[in-house]
Amino acid sequence: MLITCPHCLAKNRVPDERCGDDPSCGHCKQPLLSGHAIEVDEARFTAIVAGSELPVLVDFWAPWCGPCRAMAPQFEAAARQLKGRALLLKVNSDEAPRLSQHYGIRSIPTLIQLQGGREVRRISGALQAAQIIGWLR
Repeated sequence: MLITCPHCLAKNRVPDERCGDDPSCGHCKQPLLSGHAIEVDEARFTAIVAGSELPVLVDFWAPWCGPCRAMAPQFEAAARQLKGRALLLKVNSDEAPRLSQHYGIRSIPTLIQLQGGREVRRISGALQAAQIIGWLR
């Protein structure tokens, strides 16, 4: 499994069966799969998504959005439960307008599932952690 380090952006090869064993980056020694949602800008988003063979779940949000703030702890809880099985990224749509435009974000929060860098599906609206996990499966 190819996983891009969210800290230094180095590409790491991790055996599929070891994804749940807290693998660390071979370059910077930071955890590759921390079990936390990762806030990313446009450049980090591109590097992480392009270099990951794990499913990627992206939360497009904004700090002024009430439903986004309400869903944030649920998204974080889902990240803990999906550790080793998916990467969860958060993109502030106000700070990443080109990325929001590229994915046609019209309302927030919007979750997009990516596989191999390509969009698989999306859903808009605030969800509970169990709903996020069930939707990703």
